[in-house]
Amino acid sequence: MDTDSTKLPAGGAGAVEAVVLTRARELVEGFKVRRVLPSVKRRMVGPFIFLDQMGPEILGAGRGLDVAPHPHIGLATVTYLFGGELLHRDSLGTVRTIRPGEVNWMTAGAGIAHSERTPPGLRGAGSELFGIQSWVALPLRDEESEPEFAHHEASELPVVEGEGKRVRLIAGSLYGARSPVKTLSEMFYADATLAPGSVLPLSTEHEERAVYVVEGAIEVTPEREAFAAGQLLLLRPGAEVLLRAASGEAARLMLLGGAPLEGKRHIWWNFVSSSPERIEQAKEDWREGRFAPVPEETERIPLPQSGPAVVRYP
Repeated sequence: MDTDSTKLPAGGAGAVEAVVLTRARELVEGFKVRRVLPSVKRRMVGPFIFLDQMGPEILGAGRGLDVAPHPHIGLATVTYLFGGELLHRDSLGTVRTIRPGEVNWMTAGAGIAHSERTPPGLRGAGSELFGIQSWVALPLRDEESEPEFAHHEASELPVVEGEGKRVRLIAGSLYGARSPVKTLSEMFYADATLAPGSVLPLSTEHEERAVYVVEGAIEVTPEREAFAAGQLLLLRPGAEVLLRAASGEAARLMLLGGAPLEGKRHIWWNFVSSSPERIEQAKEDWREGRFAPVPEETERIPLPQSGPAVVRYP
């Protein structure tokens, strides 16, 4: 990875097309997340249709995050943590704890239900939780595929580093590396840390690209404008970009994007599909208990009684 390049674009429009500011949403009672995608400024970035920042939050003694069983169709959920642990259970019978630097990739396809909770062993003394939950919409040919779950240890993921930069490739391809995580469309998703003052170029190999500032602040060249934590930078296709951590402060970024999917996508609650009718069917299936249950779970999140109409995504 040539992270020391100082070549600048030869004039023209800036590299940052738009900036999305996060907004707080309550995930469950007493636990808020910062919603990044979807946004009115951009519905999707490549196949990414949903992005939430969880924490950083300290869960006091006796307290934990409890997201009871809920359904998904037409997407893959991607859980990635910076701190803390989560226990995943799903209707395939999977039971898996995820820790920082690891990946839980759950492909819902035709339908799956899962829960995410703080592990019992961490509840007594309290714990931290800090991470990113994202959804990747599936190509048309895979929307009704059989559900799958995959876990990858941190040691399995490629790391490209040097000169104060460290990039862990979560999924897809970037900087000449490819993650072993199975994806169904061309994309990239990476966790990048920058020492104070270090510079990271972002390749133009992918059509749609975005940078989410998790911690610290960065300056983007050619804009030479500073962007703070909690901002998603939507980059102009083909624009050469240099990301520089602010002097005296390290930065942590999520790099994401890829090829846009064919056709439109619709989203309602936890359902994503190219067909509004398919979403209506999923709503009815969850209401009537037709999704396979999650073993060892005795509760579930009910279908919302009211909510927005199906949101249409270009």
